[in-house]
Formats: sequence, structure tokens, C-alpha cells
Amino acid sequence: MPATEAPSIRHPARRLSGRVVELLRTPPGARGFETEPVAALDLGFSGIQGDRHGGETRRSGGREPWYPRGTEIRNERQLSLLSVEELADVAQALGLDDLPAAWIGGNLLLSGIARLTWLPPRTRLVFAGGAVLRIDGDNAPCRASGRAIARHVTDRPSLEFDFVKAARHRRGLVAWVEKPGRIEAGEGVEARLPEQWIYASEPSAS
Repeated sequence: MPATEAPSIRHPARRLSGRVVELLRTPPGARGFETEPVAALDLGFSGIQGDRHGGETRRSGGREPWYPRGTEIRNERQLSLLSVEELADVAQALGLDDLPAAWIGGNLLLSGIARLTWLPPRTRLVFAGGAVLRIDGDNAPCRASGRAIARHVTDRPSLEFDFVKAARHRRGLVAWVEKPGRIEAGEGVEARLPEQWIYASEPSAS
């Protein structure tokens, strides 16, 4: 096989339809990352104005060990996206009746898109009202979210650790605003997946 020939299977671009179930943001003046429901979100290039995760840039942290902590970098984590179906699975795994998106800092709760967390980077989420988000990647579960849940379920301190395992690959996505606009609860959304393939440094043997 010539070195320039693709060594792996390519998956064509496709579109999936879903719906906005709930919108949330950081309460004004709040210091934590938990959010509260709102009727709509007005998005600019900086994300949600005044939100804890808003801004065109952010400071690096433990997720970016290749930078000194506190380095100013592009903010690709402006919004946290969660799935009704995945949260139900996580709640069941934890033995909880419910797991509200607000407890773990969600901004958009979506329904109808299977395995939301597995949507690939570069996927566009095009909302009926005209706003467009660009997916950066999955949002790895952390102990901080587990501690937030444990504050609401006070007889289960182990949730700080249990959540990290239960939410792996189903904790949702982080995204940034590609096209500003207003998103309202109940509106439709279309996930536009790009063509996909897995990079291999060496051609396959076939």
C-alpha cells in the first residue's frame, strides 16, 4: 500500500436530530460551578456572558499538564452539554432516582441524540434559532462533580469517587460558540458530524 493511501475505514458525514430539554447557567455572584435553570441562553463569541465558564480565553489547569498552571489559552470549554439519556444511566449506576444537570454544572440538557458523549470533535450543533456550537470533545468526569452530588445526597460521601467511574464516557461534552444566537428550551437541534477516520502512523497490512 502506498504511504499516502488511507490505512483505515472512513465514516461519512451524517446528521442527527435532537431537542433542547433544559438550559442552565451559573447564578449571578455564585462561586461554585453548579448551575440553575433559565428559559433561554443568549450566546456570544465568549459563550454565556457572566457565566463561570464564559470568556474567549481561560486559564489552564489540571486538564492541560503541558502548560504551566494558569497559562492563558483559548477557551474551548465555554459550555457543558449533557444528555437526558446518559444522565439517567449514570443515576441508575449510582443508585440514584435522578441526577439533575444543575448539580454537575450543565448548561444544555439535550435529548434524542444517542450516546451524546461520543460525538466526535468538530461536530456542529445547529439550533433551530440559528445559534451554532462546535464540539471540542468529551467532558471527563471529575471528583469535583462527585463532591457536588454528595452535597445533595448527604448519606453517600463515596459519590465523590463513585461518580468518576459511573460517568466515564457519558458525562457529556464541552463546546464553544461558533455562531452567536439565542437558544430556548424546547427548540430542535441538529448534530452535523464530520467525516471521520482514525489516524494510523503506519499503513495497514491489508
